[in-house]
Amino acid sequence: MGKIFYIMGKSASGKDSIYEYLLAREDLGLKRIILYTTRPIRDGEEPGREYYFADDRQYQQLKREGRIIESRSYYTVHGIWTYFTADDGQVDLSKHHYLGIGTLESYEKIKHYYGTENICPIYVEVEDGERLQRALIRERKQKEPKYAEMCRRFVADCEDFSEEKILAAGIGSRFINDDRQTCLAEIEKYVKDMLYCS
Repeated sequence: MGKIFYIMGKSASGKDSIYEYLLAREDLGLKRIILYTTRPIRDGEEPGREYYFADDRQYQQLKREGRIIESRSYYTVHGIWTYFTADDGQVDLSKHHYLGIGTLESYEKIKHYYGTENICPIYVEVEDGERLQRALIRERKQKEPKYAEMCRRFVADCEDFSEEKILAAGIGSRFINDDRQTCLAEIEKYVKDMLYCS
């Protein structure tokens, strides 16, 4: 039976680069689970790579069809942005191992949908001051930086990823991303250990 490795962490903790690194490791054989979002595409993103970019009409259609596994909506300074995972035929645990990325809330719903025994959490942490600095650097690279949204997201993460919620989700292993190479090596070892013991 396949495993789903699910990366979580606050914004600007390095989740995306860890995600891309693990996908590029052919020896791990992980296939990506691509989430959907109704937010506008960012500079440098491509549809079907980071996300499937959908509008509210498409989201509502999938919802009517009972194909939404999990969703979460954020009231941003630019309107409501929804992120969601759909049962769209991407995942077949009888054939492959997968890599996903999301929040604690989405992790809980994915775990419920696919079974606790099939989900392996990868929780990434960065000290808040360093994380804020990384977020600012990333936002400055956008053609039209959205600093208010960056700040909203930073504050919301304190609630969304509270210590109580992390513990309630049963996440024991955490990976500190203050040194990228060390963090990647530790996560890679964890993934291999979980694959070989299954």
